[in-house]
Amino acid sequence: MTQAHRYLMCRPDHFTVSYEINPWMNSRVPTDTALAVKQWEWLRDVYLDLGHTVELIDPVPGLPDMVYAANGATVVDGVVYGARFTVAQRASEAAVYLDWFARRGFAVHDAVHRNEGEGDLLTVGERILAGTGFRTEVAAHREAAALWGREVVTLELVDPRFYHLDTAVIVLEGSDGDPGDRGRGRPGPGQIAYYPGAFSPASVDLLAALFPDAVLATEADATVLGLNGVSDGTHVVLSPRATRLAGQLTERGYTPIAVDTSELLLGGGGAKCCTLEIRPAR
Repeated sequence: MTQAHRYLMCRPDHFTVSYEINPWMNSRVPTDTALAVKQWEWLRDVYLDLGHTVELIDPVPGLPDMVYAANGATVVDGVVYGARFTVAQRASEAAVYLDWFARRGFAVHDAVHRNEGEGDLLTVGERILAGTGFRTEVAAHREAAALWGREVVTLELVDPRFYHLDTAVIVLEGSDGDPGDRGRGRPGPGQIAYYPGAFSPASVDLLAALFPDAVLATEADATVLGLNGVSDGTHVVLSPRATRLAGQLTERGYTPIAVDTSELLLGGGGAKCCTLEIRPAR
């Protein structure tokens, strides 16, 4: 049985691309806010249909990137590590997300060091994979390790198209994978898929050592943000354009679910960017 997850999302009522802060954004290309909302609702409804809980944070006018909720914080063991954005255009989002959690009784930590939430901090089993190179500084990795008391593994991103770790890695099964799934040919909890070309050679070697059975994505699937997906350990929600990756996941026993977030891709995000996981205390 798939374990239910709890997600935080932000409806893209104010979505537009009025500035350029990553290689995917082009302010000269028109955006369709109504279509962005429709695609976001499809994603939300898929989570609900799978039995997961979706909580909502109110969108704030003037903060069009709030829809990318994964960047707003990271929640591990019920403890919230707030974001501290690199880019000025998104800086105000951090306080909005931290306030949402504080008002609901979470233990919150206002970050000292620059980090962009789950965009660069991915929980895999008992480890945290932590990206650096573009948005999150290594000092934040140490801050997170001290906060949660977990091993934090630093990975260097080198391709600007993959400016956050969650554009180059998808966590397929974390610490709560179903052991019964291993009998269907899956390697079990603590598994990932990733695109090696996004990382420095040293980080590729480290990933290969830590995850020898990982799914290796092609550049074609990575460049449609196919790895910016969400897995509950059984189902994997991802871009319909990541066709080879979907086939690889099917071979491993997962069930891919294609959800089109192409309008939101104009801002540089897919399903995972729109989804902040709220992990409970152990």
